[in-house]
Amino acid sequence: MTVLGLTGSIGMGKSTVARMFESEGVPVFDADAVVHRLQGPAGALVQAIEGRFPGTTGAAGVDRTALADAVFGDSEALAALERLVHPAVAVAREAFLERHRDAPLVVLDIPLLFERGGSARVDKIAVVSAPPEVQRRRVLARPGMTEEKFARIVALQMPDAEKCARADFVIRTGGPLEETNAAVRSIIACLTRPTDS
Repeated sequence: MTVLGLTGSIGMGKSTVARMFESEGVPVFDADAVVHRLQGPAGALVQAIEGRFPGTTGAAGVDRTALADAVFGDSEALAALERLVHPAVAVAREAFLERHRDAPLVVLDIPLLFERGGSARVDKIAVVSAPPEVQRRRVLARPGMTEEKFARIVALQMPDAEKCARADFVIRTGGPLEETNAAVRSIIACLTRPTDS
């Protein structure tokens, strides 16, 4: 099995690219989706998060806006949140890898792959990238997003150019979807090509 780490800064189109891998039959582990489940109604982390960050949860689980407000700009609070979340995500990731152990290729969709040292757990890395003006337009179109929030998120992420320099593959999403899909298919072909014995 080849484990491909898929990453990219906010607004680069990573979720779209992950769906393209899935549509080509490649199993994809979506770290963000796991976090949403863990923090959703009756999620395994809701009680612990409420205990550490009172007032950030309710009947619908974690109020992500309230939690973001509680940790952004406070490195100690963010570290405390990560100590709750990361081990639970790691358990889900290992279960995913075990379920798909016979697949020739799997994708781990991890937004902060470089920032949190996840690159050591994958065989190859694909970075999803778009021009800065495209990224900005996409992110600011999201509900509840502001210039200030965007700036805070970007400040926590490794610069796109550095991510691209560290990647084995760079998937550009600033052009037509067909081009992005072709790049995805090319990577799959490259990583699943039989090797001569």
